[in-house]
Amino acid sequence: MVSIIMPTFNSNAYIDQTIQSVLNQSQSNWELLLIDDASTDSTVETIKNYLKKYPNIKLIQNEKNYGAAISRNKGIEHAKGDYIAFLDADDLWKPHKLERQINFMNKNNCDICFSSYDLMDESGALLHKTVVALPELSYQKFLRCNYIGNLTGIYNTKVLGKVYAPNLRKRQDWLLWLKAVKKSKKSALGIQEPLGVYRIRKNSISSNKFNLLKYNYLVYKKGLGFSTAKSLYYLALFLFEYFFVKSKQTVRSSGM
Repeated sequence: MVSIIMPTFNSNAYIDQTIQSVLNQSQSNWELLLIDDASTDSTVETIKNYLKKYPNIKLIQNEKNYGAAISRNKGIEHAKGDYIAFLDADDLWKPHKLERQINFMNKNNCDICFSSYDLMDESGALLHKTVVALPELSYQKFLRCNYIGNLTGIYNTKVLGKVYAPNLRKRQDWLLWLKAVKKSKKSALGIQEPLGVYRIRKNSISSNKFNLLKYNYLVYKKGLGFSTAKSLYYLALFLFEYFFVKSKQTVRSSGM
């Protein structure tokens, strides 16, 4: 079984479509854990409509707004699956996403798998661009830049146990996957087929260059406990990798 962790916060504009992309999966052996982070819109009411129909969809409600890291970790605590996957409440999965990745992981004996993904704008219009996954991702390569789209990642809890996110407001997903790859001692393997669709929001980190520097520095300094000098060194590596290497992975595509 796959446990799908989905934090929500004022996500009512997107949540129906996102949950439907899980219900449309060709692999039916999953549970969906929605962790609502004290939404003030109709997100919880919308989710409760699904609880009546689908016993494998569960809702956990935070008493106050804690942020994505604590919300994801609550979901991981409650997860019962042999695999854990993540899907944010505004992104989408393609119907064969879980089936493709679980079969790939079994065939290749890998602990962590991720894939390419398509891009859409805030309104849901496809941008006809795909971020292409690396075929193989080592821990050292991963330290230089975040190469796992969180909506595509799956890890094997039977091998790794449960891997939790550190309590940082931003970039905690990168740190979670870094911990998982380090714990695995094997490279994560990527599927080149796009299996998800990522929604680009106007307030994303990459749209603000100051925040790009700030939050990625904190990955090294607070998240990984590097010294100031080592954090600045890796931040320089990140900037080169982000602008001159990873940027080449986004290619024109036909979309879904």
